Amino acid sequence: RGRGRGGRMTKRTRLVSYSGLTLIRCFLSFQLNLVALNQPHSGDMMGLDVADRMCYEQAKAMGLAPNYRAFISSQRQDLVHVVFPGFRETLPVTNLRVSLLYVMFMNWRSIFNGDGGPLDARKPIYSFDGRDVLADPFWPQKSIWHGSTSRGFRVVDKHCETWRADHMSVMGQSSSLTSGLLLGQHTRSCSNQYIILCIETHKNS
Repeated sequence: RGRGRGGRMTKRTRLVSYSGLTLIRCFLSFQLNLVALNQPHSGDMMGLDVADRMCYEQAKAMGLAPNYRAFISSQRQDLVHVVFPGFRETLPVTNLRVSLLYVMFMNWRSIFNGDGGPLDARKPIYSFDGRDVLADPFWPQKSIWHGSTSRGFRVVDKHCETWRADHMSVMGQSSSLTSGLLLGQHTRSCSNQYIILCIETHKNS
C-alpha cells in the first residue's frame, strides 16, 4: 500500500516519489521558465543589478536553479539578449508548470518578432511562490515593466532613469497583460506598481 506501520515510507513509496521528482526535473530541463517576482514594484528597483538579484534569490528560495534575470531592458542591456545564445531557439518558454499545455512561446526568439509577443489569456503567469499574478488581487495593476521595443531592444529614456526612479513625471515602457501582449508599447509613469517578470537564462549542464 506504499506505507508501512506508523505511516513510514516503504521502499515502493520512496521509489514512486523519487520517480515523480525525476520526471518533474526532466520536464523542467526542457523549458525556459517565465516567472513573476513575489511582489509588484514601481520603476525604482534600485537598478538592474538589484532586479536581477531579486530574480536570482527568489528562484533559489523555491529550490529552482538560480539562473534567472529580470525581463527588462536598461541603458546597458537589450532584453532580447538576456537569454544565453545557445538557448534562444531550442527551448519553449513556459509558466513554471510541468506540462506542454502551459507553453507560452515556442522559443525565446519568437517573443521578439515585432508583434508584441501575443499571450494566450487561458495560460496563467505565476509568481515564484505559486500565485497567478493575473488573478491575484495582490497585483492590482496587471501590467509589467519591460523598457523595450517590440523586438526586445532598449527604449531610450523609457527605463525609469535606469530603474532607479518612481517619480510621477518619469516614464517607463510597459505592457498591459490584459491587452494580450507581453511586449505591448505603453509609456507609463514610474510611480506605478507593476509586475516584474524574470526569465530563466540557461540550463545547467
